Parts: sequence; structure tokens; C-alpha cells
Amino acid sequence: MTLFTGQKLRAESAENPSALQRTALRLGSIAFLLLAFACVVLVRDLRVLAKEAVPRVQLHAEDLGPRQIEDLTSKSLPRDYALAWQTMEQALEENRPGLLDGYFTGLAKQDLTQRVRSQIKSGLRTRYQDGGHKLEAIFYSPGGDVMALRDHAKFDVEVSDGGKVIYQEPVSLEYMVIMTPGADRWLVRDLQASTGAKP
Repeated sequence: MTLFTGQKLRAESAENPSALQRTALRLGSIAFLLLAFACVVLVRDLRVLAKEAVPRVQLHAEDLGPRQIEDLTSKSLPRDYALAWQTMEQALEENRPGLLDGYFTGLAKQDLTQRVRSQIKSGLRTRYQDGGHKLEAIFYSPGGDVMALRDHAKFDVEVSDGGKVIYQEPVSLEYMVIMTPGADRWLVRDLQASTGAKP
């Protein structure tokens, strides 16, 4: 069929030279539209990736005790803490408490789930622009089942009611964090600001 189509095009172009030009113009237009569509998809995906970028977390564990931190833990703990903040920020912005299941447990999950439900009832949403976290490991249990950390966090917080921003402020807070290992990641068990406020 391709051979027949090619022969047909050559026959048409021999009879009418502008037919070949029209065909080329049609194919060029289709290629341009496909390229434009690909660009739109690429820009959208880049925006999604930028929004979904995990917060920057630096871990300092030099004075940790009584147990020394393992190499794998020194890499996985800050990664999982960053992912916990990312999912918390998304849960509070989109009012989706189920997102907290992946990286939170215990009191932290209970408190954050209650906060999201409270936001849903009042029609509020909280958006964070994360500026990074400096984690200082202060206690690692001998059994390796609990780690206490101090987080020096910076972020901008914005609370909106419907589409209207009703509160906005840059924040620098210190959090006391308790993390415990799960099946394949570290989970945030407790997250308390030094002022007693919740994140």
C-alpha cells in the first residue's frame, strides 16, 4: 500500500506540481503541531517535577550516641525525612490525609491527619515553600530502633481560604523529631516544634 501511495503521489505531482507542495505543506503542518504538543507536555512535566522536588536535608551525626550511625542509615534517613516533609506538604496543600501513610506513624501521623481533617472542615489549605532542613542527630538507641533528631527548618507558609491567601509568613523553626525504622524506610513518629506548635 505504501508503494501504491508513493506511486500515486508521483503521478499526481507529475500532473499537477502544486499537489506535491500541498502534501509537503500538510506534512510540515502536522510535524509542527506534533512538535508544539510535545513542547507543551514537556513544560507541564517540568512544572510538575519542580513542584515535586524533595526538600533539601543535611544530616549531621558526628556527636551521635550511644550507637554510631551506619553508612546506609546516614543516606536513607535524610532521604526519608525529606520525603516525609514532601508528602506532609502535599497532604496539607491538597487536603489528602492518606498521603501521610507512607512516611508518618504514631503521634506525628495522628496529629497531621487531624490537622488535614480540620482544614477540610474549615475549607482551608496550607502551602509550604520549603527552604531546607539541617538535621542534627542527637540520640540513636543501642538497638537501632529509635533516632532522636533536631531539625533547623526554614520555609514559607501560606494559608488560603478558597483561592484567597489569608496568612503568609517566612518561618525558621527548630523541631524535635523522633524517627523509627519501618519495613523499607525510616518513619517520622513525632514532630514537635520547640515552641510546641505543630508543623
